[in-house]
Formats: sequence, structure tokens, C-alpha cells
Amino acid sequence: MDLAIALRAFLRTVERGSITAAARDLGVSQPAVTKHLRNLERHVGARLFERSARIVRPTPQGQALYDASRGALATIDSAIEGVRRDMGAVEGPLRIHAPSCIGASHIHPIILAFQERYPAVTVDLILENRGVDLVYENFDLALRYGRPEGQDLIIRRLGAVRRIVVASPDFLARHGAMLEPADLTDVPLVTTTTALAPRDMLTLNGPNGTVEVPVRPVLRTNNAEVITATLVSGRAAGPVQQLLVTDMLADGRLVRVLPRHEMRPSEAFLVFPSVRFMRPAIRAFIDFVVPALRAIDGFDAGTRAEAA
Repeated sequence: MDLAIALRAFLRTVERGSITAAARDLGVSQPAVTKHLRNLERHVGARLFERSARIVRPTPQGQALYDASRGALATIDSAIEGVRRDMGAVEGPLRIHAPSCIGASHIHPIILAFQERYPAVTVDLILENRGVDLVYENFDLALRYGRPEGQDLIIRRLGAVRRIVVASPDFLARHGAMLEPADLTDVPLVTTTTALAPRDMLTLNGPNGTVEVPVRPVLRTNNAEVITATLVSGRAAGPVQQLLVTDMLADGRLVRVLPRHEMRPSEAFLVFPSVRFMRPAIRAFIDFVVPALRAIDGFDAGTRAEAA
């Protein structure tokens, strides 16, 4: 039995709660993982898992082995990857999680540019609007809006994502110029599912402080492409992350309204597990992605903002 391989299969099964998921993460078959686990149980002379039809949980002995071996394997990985780093090797897989809005419009092209520099790096880019457990779902790093919490996380603040109100020229020709928050009250709006306060109130920051405006949303969605397409079509005005509409503002398809007011910006963070050794590929990507994101119009690296 190869003890290191068996321990890796064991750790991944504990973290995923599933032999099938562990096999998928490790790139081997489910019977192979099962064999490693059985060999490991025979080797230590103890049952390491409680198995049911839906989930696999570690026994007390299994949990103790997990707690002890996780750090030991991280030390081994550190030594191996340290040698690779000294040799200048930036290679291997990266598994990245990001919100779908910024992921499709900005993270994806940044990854393509990164791979031009480091062609030996392969990337799994998962875009979805939910929080994930980086360790248990096997992510190397994630981009998140709002400061994450967790003792097993290393957090790096990227900056504040500005959110402005925009409309198309056709929309403004029909509804008139919108210079003050009250001008939004009687026009149709497209928003995200979380942008408005209760009772359909839109909160804006302006030169005289914060103001809440009652608005009339005609479409709510969690999809950035739906929002921008609706805005460009002239069917509605709406609040949007500035970095999602930079090109549309530049070519005139959209126009900023309420020039003295913005929604509260959202802080963005890079997050990665503290329990894993930071491989050269991860370090290289962080060094690459941070300045690339901070250079985007609508991304303010210096502003402190409340998460929203």
C-alpha cells in the first residue's frame, strides 16, 4: 500500500463527505478510492468511516487521523512545491470560484491572459452566485463580495466595486433626464434580486448623505447579462456594477444618470484556504489577477465600503 496516496484519498473523502466526489477530485475511479480506504483501515486497525446511503462521515478515530494527517501532508506538499518553485515551475491545476457577473466579464479574460504567460496551468472556473466552502469543495481560491468569515481562510482585500444608475439614450428620450433621486420613482427599473431594501426602496449615497427612494422594479434577476441586455434595450433603467457596463458607457449604448449619486459599493476579496500549501501556480495567479482587477474602471482599490 502507498500510504501517501491512501491518506490523500482519505483526506479528500472526509472533506467531500463522498467517495464519488473524492474520486472525481483526485481524478481516479470510485473503486480505486474505496480500495485505498479499505487498505488504510486495515493498516491502522480501526474503522475510519461511518457509511450511509447518502453520506460518509469519519468515526472519532477517523477524525483524529484527519486532524493529524492534514498538516503532515501539507508539509510534504510544501517541500515538494518549494523545490518546483525554486526550479521556476508554474504548472498544474487551479480551481477558482467567482460570482457569475464579474466572472464572465472579467475573471475569464484575465485567466486567458494568465494562461498565455503560464500555458502549463489548467483552470476550472466555477461561476455561480453562492458562497462555497473552499476546503470541502476543493477550491484553491475564490473571489467574494463582502468580507468572508472563517478561521481556515486567508483573506486579501481587492477594493470596492462601484455601483451606479444607468439607462439607454432611447429610454431617456422617452422618460426625460434623471438628475435627482426622485426622478427614479415613476420609471421602470431592472435590478438584482438583492439590490433593493424592503418595500422596493433604492438606497443611494450623494453629496448630502444617504437617501432612500421608492422605485418601481419591473424585472428582478440574478443574471448580469439579463440586466445589461434589458438596460441596452431601453426597457428600463437600473443600478448596476460600473465594471459590467464600462464598454457600453464608452460607446454610448448606456448613459449614467444621477451623476451625483451612487449605490453603496461592495467590497471584493480574494479568499484561499489557510490549511493548504500555496502552490506556485496559485501565487502566480494571485500576483497576476490582483493588479488586473484593480485596473478595471469601476474598481476602486482605495475605498473602504460596507459589504452589500
